[in-house]
Amino acid sequence: MASTTVSRIVPATPERVWNLIGGFDALPDWLPYIPESTALEGGRVRRLTNPEGEVIVERLVDFNESERHYSYAILQAPFPVDGYVSTIRVHAVPGRDDLAEVQWSGRFNPVDATEQQVVDLFTGIYADGLDALHTTLAG
Repeated sequence: MASTTVSRIVPATPERVWNLIGGFDALPDWLPYIPESTALEGGRVRRLTNPEGEVIVERLVDFNESERHYSYAILQAPFPVDGYVSTIRVHAVPGRDDLAEVQWSGRFNPVDATEQQVVDLFTGIYADGLDALHTTLAG
């Protein structure tokens, strides 16, 4: 099983960051790669559409409001992986009330791709996503 993790310090309190990203259906609020999200099954599943019209379906598998993290599994996606589970976490930065650390991690099995190819793919997706989050919070 392959895995990757990307972290960014963002210019906002952990509470503000979580209020923006903590909703499972909130990706379009901060992630330009996902302009559309439809909540299904009472909010436990999200159907995402990217700018190319490709569909990604994900199921919420863990959610912790007080610790500010959630995990999800991909049910359907145009990615060369299976067994994908990802977690987004928001941490306080010790000694700083005006900053937060956001960590996006995932583990997955490559399918018709090398481990390095899928690690690079998701490292890029996470890094671009956290850069977009930083831009949204700084704006």
